[in-house]
Amino acid sequence: MECQVQTINRTATKKKVESILEQYRIYLLQVSLNKLPSITAKYTLVPASSNLVTSSTEKAAIANVDYEIERNRFIEQVIGAVNRLPAEERRLMILRYFGEEEWFDYQVYNEMNMSERHYYRLKARAFSKFAIALNVEVYQER
Repeated sequence: MECQVQTINRTATKKKVESILEQYRIYLLQVSLNKLPSITAKYTLVPASSNLVTSSTEKAAIANVDYEIERNRFIEQVIGAVNRLPAEERRLMILRYFGEEEWFDYQVYNEMNMSERHYYRLKARAFSKFAIALNVEVYQER
């Protein structure tokens, strides 16, 4: 039996990583989810002894807690993936995507004192490793 090595589709993986990085920025901007309970009274015939969540306030509170847990889990996964990168790749990712201000590529490669060509090669390697760390890499179809 022969073991076949799959090749990563760099274009699709890059799009996926950029989507994750954008989601990360959005999550950081959100202080809390404003899912407010509805105020309109609803009358239903539900037995009083039921353990079901029936109040819109309860449903909203549960949804908010679930969202906060999911958001925090996502943020921790992204930070963990970046921290697993080699130092130079990690620095590139932090400068480009995780700083307080959003930098452009040319600002990052000037800051890191590297050529544009070397920067884009390093960025491609960082994206591939980041995607693998998050288990979101996309492989080419055979």
